[in-house]
Amino acid sequence: MIPIHENLANKVAVITGGSGVLCSKMAQELARQQVKVAIIGRTESKVEAVKEEIVAAGGTAVAITADVLNKDSLLAAKEQILEHFGRIDFLINGAGGNHPDAITEKEYYEANSTGLSFFDLQENGFSDVFSLNFTGTFLACQVFGEALLQAENPAIINISSMSAYTPLTKIPAYSAAKAAINNFTSWMAVHFAETGLRVNAIAPGFFITQQNKDLLVDAEGEYTARSKKIIEATPMKKFGEPDQLLGALLFLLDFSYSSFITGTTIAVDGGFNAYSGV
Repeated sequence: MIPIHENLANKVAVITGGSGVLCSKMAQELARQQVKVAIIGRTESKVEAVKEEIVAAGGTAVAITADVLNKDSLLAAKEQILEHFGRIDFLINGAGGNHPDAITEKEYYEANSTGLSFFDLQENGFSDVFSLNFTGTFLACQVFGEALLQAENPAIINISSMSAYTPLTKIPAYSAAKAAINNFTSWMAVHFAETGLRVNAIAPGFFITQQNKDLLVDAEGEYTARSKKIIEATPMKKFGEPDQLLGALLFLLDFSYSSFITGTTIAVDGGFNAYSGV
């Protein structure tokens, strides 16, 4: 069991993409730490389900339906949160995902092969994936940033990926967007350094989620060839569990532990990023 961080009690955290596999676990843990949680997502039933689970466990949460790519939607969400909780201390930018229109069929280009190649990728699919992962983070930072500046020891955590360091095959839009997240995290950290707002990121390694399940698990529930390559390239020889992200999350949010840390991206990846392959 993760120890209770007393410094987090009664803080208010906004989590975009809060109904996803990883961010819902973050929301639940923050609530256990007595943080008041605002869960933002596009599907009302999903954010409500996470909220109800938190409330049933004795936590405090509000579910808000909003689109991170619609600034007016985010502004309305901010007003609801401020009306409900009166402040915002933390922002976790977890909204993201991928789409088949932005994924190549093959890892390497093959002339005359069947399936989507690089040349078949649709502009809309590519831009949609990039926007969801990067522009949604930018807009959320813009909308909630001013409220964060009014808080004591505020923090932003962006959710990056292993593909930010070395682009993964098949997913060019997602990889490009996550690389942009790392760069933007550094830029934001410098821009707001003198205000007391710290901006960091967490880069998960390989966790099986809704967005990558079809790439990693086949119809029979067995690991795909891609999964086997991932496991081989991960020194700890396994996929991560969502709970294994929580230590980094709490460390970066708790000012008493990380007051001099800003502009960094912490990899939680079982050694994947450190491994050269030999």
